Amino acid sequence: MSNPALVEHGTNARPLRASRPLQGLSGRLTVAGDKSISHRALMFGALAVGRTEISGLLEGEDVLRTAAAMRALGATVERLGEGQWQVSGRGVGGLVEPADVLDMGNSGTAARLICGLLAGHPLFAVLTGDASLRKRPMKRVTDPLSASGARFTGRAGGRLPLAIEGAAQPMPLDYTLPMASAQVKSAVMLAGLCARGVTRVVEPEATRDHTENMLRHFGATVQVEADGHRRVIELDGQPELVAAPVAVPGDPSSAAFPLVAALLVPGSALTVAHVGLNPLRTGLFTTLREMGADLVVENARTEGGEPVGDLTARFGALRAVDVPPERVPSMVDEYPILAVAAACASGISRFRGLAELRVKESDRVAATAALLEANGIRVEIEGDDMLVHGTGAPPPGGGTVVTHMDHRIAMSALVLGLATAQPVTVDDASFIDTSFPGFADLINRAAGGDALRRLNHPATA
Repeated sequence: MSNPALVEHGTNARPLRASRPLQGLSGRLTVAGDKSISHRALMFGALAVGRTEISGLLEGEDVLRTAAAMRALGATVERLGEGQWQVSGRGVGGLVEPADVLDMGNSGTAARLICGLLAGHPLFAVLTGDASLRKRPMKRVTDPLSASGARFTGRAGGRLPLAIEGAAQPMPLDYTLPMASAQVKSAVMLAGLCARGVTRVVEPEATRDHTENMLRHFGATVQVEADGHRRVIELDGQPELVAAPVAVPGDPSSAAFPLVAALLVPGSALTVAHVGLNPLRTGLFTTLREMGADLVVENARTEGGEPVGDLTARFGALRAVDVPPERVPSMVDEYPILAVAAACASGISRFRGLAELRVKESDRVAATAALLEANGIRVEIEGDDMLVHGTGAPPPGGGTVVTHMDHRIAMSALVLGLATAQPVTVDDASFIDTSFPGFADLINRAAGGDALRRLNHPATA
């Protein structure tokens, strides 16, 4: 019987099925460049004076949408080779009005950061995206940005399509985030680049600081002070950003999938090289070690202002974990794959304070629970907490997972299928390319076979 959920994806859905491999995952591999850093490298290159050389850029659909948007705003953006890009910028305040609508595809990061970028420029633009992105709220970005003098007109809840009229004389912002969010913080700072004076952002918990690091790398003055759990960030407005080379490390959010797979598949010993290890991005790795994971960092080093290392994961038994809410910002994208690890662990894991996950590509709390429940794993939701009842053995599997056009839900379900007694099917794997092009091929190479197989017919319930 056909799965009714496939209607959401239309006739272009690409179902994929994951089965237990005949051997453990092994070898040494790399993952695509960090998506967060790739977006910012293109944006700051467009705002800098001179030519910015970028190596290791993630060439997934999300980042390519940002590259297209920067071209539409007047920057010269060229691909020189695989992962090698060059951006000739226009300087702070120098972007031009786009001739057409800016389509951000599935990328919430690009859409929210570009709202900040455009808020400080005296131009008119319209942002849109795919069906998934058009459902996602933008008011938590547009509300603070409106205080700079920019105007935003969108659908109910501030959803896309969104018309933006940037401020001719943007005002510096002093904004305290009600909820930790690197996207909102970065959007406010981007608007502050064009404002005369100091823009100040206070975040309740430290979030990924790639924006602060890269702004300094391009010559801006950024000061950060800790105030208990809070961080106070001050940016001097109207700097002259100067082109600087950017070496993009491997994305830790992408590395999480093959690493967790290696922890769960018997006989595995897998190394992922050149992974970004920014301490504000490594909450998952900390949590996995608390679960007893054999996860080791080797060859630690610093490249382009960001810590980098090689991570090796080996199969072994895992135990349940209680994850505190203050860890959410450092692993906000990794809860679905952590839930998969918890499903195979012994005991009941609790993930606390997951409100931020309800406004990602999908409601990731509900989608993650559905992913597990479809494969025989008990899950409880208590407010903003999730409890996963680990099996301490291979979970049953055998289910079909509705991805809701969320690439992380799809990849997490496929990793689960490598460990379950019965195969796991995802109704659509097409959206994986937005953040991790070549994911299936990489897993199959590491597993020495076709553990992930494309189906030639719609997934069945």
